[in-house]
Amino acid sequence: MSDNHQHGDVRALPESRLWIALALTGSFMLVEIAGGMITGSLALISDAMHMLTDAMALLLALVAIRAGRKAADLMRTYGYARFEILAAAVNALVLLGVAFYILYEAYQRLSAPQDIQSLGMLAVAVVGLIVNLIAMRLLASAKDQSLNVKGAYLEVWADMLGSIGVIVGAVLIWFTGWRWVDSALAVGIGFMVFPRTWTLLRECVNILLEGVPPGMSLQAVRDAIAGTAGVAAIHDIHLWAVTQSNPMLTGHVVLAAGADGEQVRRAIEARLQADFDLHHTTLQVERDDRSAEEHIH
Repeated sequence: MSDNHQHGDVRALPESRLWIALALTGSFMLVEIAGGMITGSLALISDAMHMLTDAMALLLALVAIRAGRKAADLMRTYGYARFEILAAAVNALVLLGVAFYILYEAYQRLSAPQDIQSLGMLAVAVVGLIVNLIAMRLLASAKDQSLNVKGAYLEVWADMLGSIGVIVGAVLIWFTGWRWVDSALAVGIGFMVFPRTWTLLRECVNILLEGVPPGMSLQAVRDAIAGTAGVAAIHDIHLWAVTQSNPMLTGHVVLAAGADGEQVRRAIEARLQADFDLHHTTLQVERDDRSAEEHIH
């Protein structure tokens, strides 16, 4: 049996940038809540709720980074890295709850539109857009390294679109006096949550169920192993990921007659690294006269 535990270097997440983004979004969330109450704009309050989810996503990412750095122990042999996935799942569920709240409040307002101070609404939305653009810039470089950072980036991105919508709505209300535009914007902002929530939840569930990582094909990996010189058959091949950036593989390889087990194992590992960027593999090499079909059963 051969175990190859080669841990690829994972780029350090920008913790300082996460703290800056958290400070920006958290403080401006309070500004938007106050602005929404003063101007009577539900769209601003809805955007503030988005800011709240942004702040929660950033906080969860920071907590996950700290937990992920804890060393493995006798109870948790992979360490605490998967806490990041649990945190991202919690964030997705919070997003869903906020979306329903926003939609309910918007429905209440549509039947009884309130007076809107459009200029104040416009000023707050412009500042919100600037804050979102800064936060996106801070998170962009690490959004593909962590599900939590990716979730936070997507939320800030959607909130940036919401700020643009609020700006457009404030201008429309200013020129036309259509107060219902504010509630309609709140509905639109609420609906932006659903596709992002689904995407984030789907990725989290796939990792927690130890599914094949996105972008990888189990069949292609099996074909690559089976096509290596010296391999007679393969069975019990499993491909999963502990976290988004840490795919793993285990499997049994039956050697052809006369093949050198160590040489075959190294050849398989080299091919998996070159073709699939798969560096953490555990392969059991076997010699057996039974057929491949017997191995499968």
